[in-house]
Amino acid sequence: MAERDDPEVIGRRVQRLRAQRGLTQRQLAQPAYTPAYISTVEAGRVRASDEALRHIAGRLGVTFEELAAGRPAHLATALRLRLTEAQRVLADGRAEEAAAQYGVLRAEAEAHALGGEQAAALLGLGECALETGDLAEARGYFEQAEGLLAAKSLPVRVPALRGRAVAHYLAGELRYAVYLLESTLDELNRGGLHDPDALLLLYASVIGPYMDMGAHARAAQAAEFALALAPQAGDPALIARMHRSVARTLLAEGRVAEADASLAKAAELYRQLSLRTELANCHWMRGYVHAQNGELERAEAELRLAYAMLSESRAALYRSQAAVELADVLHRRGSSAEAAGLLQGVLGDFSSERGAVHAAAAHRLLGIIAEDARDTEAAEEHYVRALSLLERAGAAGDLADLCRLLGDLLRRTGRTEAALDAYRTGLGHRTAPGTTTLGPAPAQPPL
Repeated sequence: MAERDDPEVIGRRVQRLRAQRGLTQRQLAQPAYTPAYISTVEAGRVRASDEALRHIAGRLGVTFEELAAGRPAHLATALRLRLTEAQRVLADGRAEEAAAQYGVLRAEAEAHALGGEQAAALLGLGECALETGDLAEARGYFEQAEGLLAAKSLPVRVPALRGRAVAHYLAGELRYAVYLLESTLDELNRGGLHDPDALLLLYASVIGPYMDMGAHARAAQAAEFALALAPQAGDPALIARMHRSVARTLLAEGRVAEADASLAKAAELYRQLSLRTELANCHWMRGYVHAQNGELERAEAELRLAYAMLSESRAALYRSQAAVELADVLHRRGSSAEAAGLLQGVLGDFSSERGAVHAAAAHRLLGIIAEDARDTEAAEEHYVRALSLLERAGAAGDLADLCRLLGDLLRRTGRTEAALDAYRTGLGHRTAPGTTTLGPAPAQPPL
């Protein structure tokens, strides 16, 4: 049966429209119904059939949808077109403008009880909040979208679940982000819900948290599954995001040329789709690849471009994260003063609940710069703050190296016992490389 309001609401609507058109109940009823029947419909005492409502709508000169559900004709289609336009604005890096558009669309969809369009607007608002770094707000939007989609199948709910996981990941809650993504993957694969787009979105999203936690084996497996799923997926932007994520695992395995090729594919897709923020993130990642390969001049050029593009789009958190990578390259090229200034300028954008892993990286680099300047007190303070951030986030991938730096500093300043404690902490994170205490891996897709 078609979606409709309660009989009383419909009755009042029929009465209002009839009065506006100056029709009597007899004129509205003819030729198929009686005035008495129209009277009972207007009073809300009977649930009119679809056939009767179509007759009444025709006599009143409105559509069935407008009479039965109070919606203007083609409203849902018009809203979807406007949602697509808001998505384009966000892709162009204008997150604040896109958020304003999504807010209006959400209110309109809610007013007309269009749950699917309302959920799409909430997902858009969540993506805007991720881009501007408002992580708590982003989680709230994604949770509301999940609530609206609760009755839908799991593949339909995946974008909201993934959005919430990314918000937790960016906040430094790596283990919980992995739990959300893995449990959803497990449910999809065990339940036979092998939707390629949904699976690809989840596998591409879980690679980053895996790498930061030191779970390199799981990251490599997720990348393998993502590459196998890509030919079946229908969303080019999703395929581009997958290539960007897979590059991290390729780089970790020393496959630099393949990582760069994967990023080149992603960048070309982003250019074709005019996804400006994603393209900026791709330049950022290519800079990181060049830096890891020792090509510092190329790395600096890519990272400066990424930083400029993210600054223009006001993607505050991503901009600050790219700044940390750029500062590392500048320091390695001998521009330590510029690197320190850049880091001090973005540290205020981070906290233990917002970009914790990159906040730790900023403090680590400031510690190294302070050591080079013989300021051991400042260096130790930065190392300790970095250690606290990484331990809280569970980012085992970087903890061992940081503990080595702190231990070396403590040993040089004559604090042998404290240095040993730091080394032991670092060794604890190297005892089983590539593993975590995450539990069994999720079920695998039937590839």
